[in-house]
Amino acid sequence: MSEEKTRVDFNAPRSLVERADRAADLLDISRTQLLIDALQDELAELTDNDEFRARIKQAYYDGRADYQTIEDLLGTEAAMRLKLLRDSIDRAPPEPVLDDELPSDDEFYEGNVETWSDSDESDA
Repeated sequence: MSEEKTRVDFNAPRSLVERADRAADLLDISRTQLLIDALQDELAELTDNDEFRARIKQAYYDGRADYQTIEDLLGTEAAMRLKLLRDSIDRAPPEPVLDDELPSDDEFYEGNVETWSDSDESDA
């Protein structure tokens, strides 16, 4: 099953189009196929580039790129990893809540509070 196609129109320098047409003729492929191959190659090269990957990650953390964009560009595994990392960054640690007053030392230790001094016999 082939993927649905979208028509794209753009302007390019005439000389570039003529070079593309000559290359397509030599490769015995259509100009469209040449452009599709070039786009795929460029996207593959970009997604392997560390600087580009860092920019994508920063865009995701800043909220300028959504999960689907990350998945489309870097794949599901990388997108899930970024999502988990961002979720862990956004998560506030739970704060303990004390419902009652703290017990005094006497209440907590039942009146027998151990004290420490450096003159204890542990050195003997």
